[in-house]
Amino acid sequence: MFNKRKMQVSLILLSIFMISFGVYRKEAYVVLSKAIRICLECVGIG
Repeated sequence: MFNKRKMQVSLILLSIFMISFGVYRKEAYVVLSKAIRICLECVGIG
């Protein structure tokens, strides 16, 4: 039981670190701009 809890906490901490690192590197802007382009292509506008 303790091992499962330890794994959950470490994965949450790793997730928070990776999200923070992506925001620091301005990756959110890149992902959002690519998502907008893909959506516009699917609709036929872009």
